[in-house]
Amino acid sequence: MIERYSVPELTAIWSDEHKFQTWLRVEIAVAEAWGDEGVIPAEDVTAITSTATVNVPDVMRYIDETHHDVTAFLRSVADSLGDESRWVHYGLTSNDVWDTATCLQWLDAIDFLTVQVAELRDVVIRRALEHRKTVCIGRTHGVHAEPTTFGLKLLVWVDELRRHQQRLALAREHLAVGQMSGPVGTHASVPPSVEANACARLGLAVAPVTTQIIQRDRHAFVLSVIAGIGASLEKFATEIRALQRTEIREAEEPFTEGLQTGSSSMPHKRNPELCERVCGLARTLRGYSIVGLENVALWHERDISHSGADRIAFPDSTGLLAYMLKIFTGVMDGLRVYPERMQANLEQTRGLVFSAKVLNALLAAGLQREVAYKIVQANAMKAWHDDLDYRSLLEADPEVTSRLSMQQLDELFDVNAYLVHIDDSFRRLGLLEANP
Repeated sequence: MIERYSVPELTAIWSDEHKFQTWLRVEIAVAEAWGDEGVIPAEDVTAITSTATVNVPDVMRYIDETHHDVTAFLRSVADSLGDESRWVHYGLTSNDVWDTATCLQWLDAIDFLTVQVAELRDVVIRRALEHRKTVCIGRTHGVHAEPTTFGLKLLVWVDELRRHQQRLALAREHLAVGQMSGPVGTHASVPPSVEANACARLGLAVAPVTTQIIQRDRHAFVLSVIAGIGASLEKFATEIRALQRTEIREAEEPFTEGLQTGSSSMPHKRNPELCERVCGLARTLRGYSIVGLENVALWHERDISHSGADRIAFPDSTGLLAYMLKIFTGVMDGLRVYPERMQANLEQTRGLVFSAKVLNALLAAGLQREVAYKIVQANAMKAWHDDLDYRSLLEADPEVTSRLSMQQLDELFDVNAYLVHIDDSFRRLGLLEANP
């Protein structure tokens, strides 16, 4: 990941240092399992577990000679041991170590991302509760529809993030596996008992059936989950970008006045640059999900066409998502909300947004839908084109007043009528106490 978008915790997880140390964890776990079988002498197991180390610069130098990561790694480990080094990697093939260790790295990455998603959800919950009664106009097709609240907008995001937490947990379950099944997965060189023992030491389940690799549908799934979280972040950020438009200006991402600049030429600009950044990076995450799907199909029991793509897609996708979650959590924490602008925008169409209530009232008063719709729409279009007050037009229409009283119209044009059930949605998510 380029430094601009890097998060130190994710960079560390996928670093060469951590990767090779994780490979060594796997090798030691297998050596201990062989020791339990009585194959490796106890004193050699002790020497391996207490003495074996890996030197990353040496591994890199050896790779230049061997053109093989695992043999270079094994050579470095052997440098730290004596004759007992012959037991390191005993019975294994490269991907027994590589894929099992990669799953361990994935678990670290998923755990970090899970915490980040939870932190973002907590912030959005706080802002949703803060604005659960802050009335604003709801929009469909970008056009004013009916009143809603800003809190309800955010509550939708809260529930969406909850679903992503569940998907991350499922992806973690799919990747919490290891394999030590040897070449082509037959266990001809490593019995299942050694595999089970070693995986248990690593805190992993055994992949029930493998070839020479852990199957890539598991990795494709987690990459799709990551892309899905990115898509939701893009959705949230797009809403803020739209609300920050000059013509709307109902909400705005944080802006440090006196220090931050929005344009090199126009000092008045306050651009939603963080949200725009989130939207752009989400496109990249979707690309990595395609890479994951492309990596599922390999030749026979294994090839390495997936390998180079894995090396890029795994660290970059998790690192990018961590960065996006970090900056968007900051956006939501410091989001500026302008209720007065929301009220002004709500009143902009001079009552047109209450047309559905009027339609339903006329239907309840006995009119057929087609007739009632034409009455309501005709007045609405007149108000729209001539910039007139919709309520006044209805009061002057005998087809309306012959069926609806002034008190009924008062009730129909009361915005509070739209808020009656807002809290029910919050209760469904457990954010408000149930009605007594």
